Amino acid sequence: MPPRLPPSQKGISMEPQRIPGIARVVNVRHSDLTARARAAADVAKMTAAAVDAEARFPKESFAEIRKQRLLGIQVPQALGGEGASIAEVADICYILGQACSSTALIYAMHQIKMACVVRHSKGSAALERILGRIAAEQLLMASSTTEGQGGGNVRSSEAPIEHDGPNVTLERTATVISYAVDADGVVTTARRAKDAAASDQVLLVLLKADYTLERLQVWDTLGMRGTNSEGFTLRARAAAEQIMPEPYERIHAQTMVPFAHLLWGSVWAGIAAAAAGKAQAFIRQAMRSSNGQMPPGAPHFTQAVSSLRTLRAVLASNLRGYEAVMSDEKAVSSLEFQAAITLTKVQASELAVATVLSSLRACGLSGYRNDTEFTIGRLLRDVLSAPIMINNDRILANLAASSLLTPLPTSISG
Repeated sequence: MPPRLPPSQKGISMEPQRIPGIARVVNVRHSDLTARARAAADVAKMTAAAVDAEARFPKESFAEIRKQRLLGIQVPQALGGEGASIAEVADICYILGQACSSTALIYAMHQIKMACVVRHSKGSAALERILGRIAAEQLLMASSTTEGQGGGNVRSSEAPIEHDGPNVTLERTATVISYAVDADGVVTTARRAKDAAASDQVLLVLLKADYTLERLQVWDTLGMRGTNSEGFTLRARAAAEQIMPEPYERIHAQTMVPFAHLLWGSVWAGIAAAAAGKAQAFIRQAMRSSNGQMPPGAPHFTQAVSSLRTLRAVLASNLRGYEAVMSDEKAVSSLEFQAAITLTKVQASELAVATVLSSLRACGLSGYRNDTEFTIGRLLRDVLSAPIMINNDRILANLAASSLLTPLPTSISG
């Protein structure tokens, strides 16, 4: 087997790369992951409309995702996984996003939690056993990071971990746990102890046998209807060793935030690409039926393509930037990096919405209707969730003070 590329080079380019003295192209695994993702996307596309209309978990998609063994790809090879890079996972999110928004977002949320456990388990035997099970059994992990009155503030927890001999217990009112009923486990934040500050948090990894759920609210929304992001009371009892050894503060900065914004952005880019693809097909059909004359919406298609290219460039640049420093705790935790990666979420979400809206205008009434092959309706409803998930206004307000302390760039290339 050829040697693995360093983190700064893995999965960024789709162009073949060769190592001197080795004839084999080293992006074989990436191509294999792409083929497997496309197989899953084919199934997801067939059921996307039903998932949306019925607001149900995309079970057919995840049956195929499990068949393609895509849930455990970040698990290290020594534990039965494939050691996939964030760029490889982002490409899968992009492919799935073009087929079914809910499927793609669920997959992204699972992989965000996987990254946290893989990167911060620190050789814990209990956590490595769970990682091995996730890879072997293709378990789907949900996320619980919002709670009670804190709402979207994931850096504050109300419910504390309580120790009971070798075990711990937790009861938390989770305002949102996406796809909780269909997940095989939950990775949840919690206050370290009763006397700990709300920001002194840990991450607890739970499998289905470790907890019960009591539904508090249902999910009836404009878009992303298949994610089933309902509220629950989560009651858990698990081995104390299932607490991540590193504090959540470190996990949040080094892994949770970068993976969340880059993988979510990849999902939104996939949705935008699907809309642009419909607009392109509409413009081509219109030209064929009018002896090559451009339809009135053609300029909006040009704008959609421009926005999509900018979106892709933003994500590709930030993926490269993160992979270059992801092992450098000081660099990843720096004010400049945290501000930049958080603003990536704002840029990606706004560009995705702009792309879909331009695609709708390119298609005109055919895109506005729900009963044509060029309909943009579901894609628009889904992508409008992007600026609201961790609200862009909140992000910009929170970064206002730190932006004043960050030096402005002095050149284009430097």
